[in-house]
Amino acid sequence: MDIHLRLAHWVRTHPRTLDACLVLAILLGFVLPFAAGGTEGYTLIVVVSVALALPLVWRRSRVLLSAALVAGVSVLQLVTGIEPVPAQFVILITLYTLAAHGPRWAGLAGLGLAAAGTGIGLVRYASLLGIGPGASVLTTLPPFLIVLVLVESLVLLAWTLGDLSRARRLTYQALEDRARRLEVERQQERDLAAADERSHIAREMHDIVAHSLSVIITQADGARYASAQTPEVAVRTLGTIADTGRGSLREMRRLLGVLRGDESASTRPLPTLGDVDSLIRSVRRSGIGVACRRSGRPHGELPPGAELTAYRVVQEALTNVLRHAGAATTADVLLDHGPRGLSITVDDDGRGAAADPATAGAGQGIRGMTERVRLYDGTVTAAPRTGGGYRVEAFIPYTRT
Repeated sequence: MDIHLRLAHWVRTHPRTLDACLVLAILLGFVLPFAAGGTEGYTLIVVVSVALALPLVWRRSRVLLSAALVAGVSVLQLVTGIEPVPAQFVILITLYTLAAHGPRWAGLAGLGLAAAGTGIGLVRYASLLGIGPGASVLTTLPPFLIVLVLVESLVLLAWTLGDLSRARRLTYQALEDRARRLEVERQQERDLAAADERSHIAREMHDIVAHSLSVIITQADGARYASAQTPEVAVRTLGTIADTGRGSLREMRRLLGVLRGDESASTRPLPTLGDVDSLIRSVRRSGIGVACRRSGRPHGELPPGAELTAYRVVQEALTNVLRHAGAATTADVLLDHGPRGLSITVDDDGRGAAADPATAGAGQGIRGMTERVRLYDGTVTAAPRTGGGYRVEAFIPYTRT
């Protein structure tokens, strides 16, 4: 770090020490010489100088008190006729501090009081400038006006510098506050992004694992019962289990590849509406009668990723059929491209999730479907049908252009 930057940092972090050093320098430079030199009336000079300089120690921590003490000593000098001392320039430092660190009204009041006091002091102590009662006005007025303008200019300059320092300090504080707010906002955005990514991963894991395990469990149960009567059916069922397991393993590897940042894994094709037929065939092999119908034609474009969402909706609905609908269940899948968007309807005639006592606390799949579809301003409803069975309906609107 550069020397001037270190010095500026030290000044900002040690204001009381700096002010104490300033008072000590004033006392050594403008008080001690009078005491050491035996100047006539030096005792009074020392007392007044100390009274003027000492309040500077608290000029930042107690701005109004420090300024009031300096102003009180100065007014007392005017009232009692005590002549100005060399340390009188402390008034300018106090006025600067009042404008820089005090309230706005106090800075303006200090400016008016200093200007008025300076003018009164010049008139009262005009003899010190060689202006006596018997002197000619023509000879004394111009020097008096010159001195008055010079001193008042110094007063105005001290206040102006303090006001500029105040504006700079407030600007610096505003920038610091803005930087802190931006950092908090960035942290909140990172937390939200992490939470959203966790939800996304949870949905993908649920869709992949839940469907595959449901198929595998159903097929395994069928193979166990068929192995005693018709071994060839058991062999085909075990083949279906193996294919389903391999497909799930590929999906899990792809998902884990995305988490690791594997570019080749993250760009592999994802399921779309064209893969629904393959999904339905895998469900049929589990003993569920599934029919798929498509109607209408697209009147617009689905948002990017919406076909994957539609596939996952059908997958989750059929997974719920496998898990909860019971034996000898049939399901019907309808994909309808309407004028506003894609409607997905999955009906079954089973007993539904509500009738399954093992599903207490479930609902993660429905929640995941709802979260997925909501990303594309769509809706999902899932409820038992009147007369038996269960229905899942989803709607994904087209992209607005």
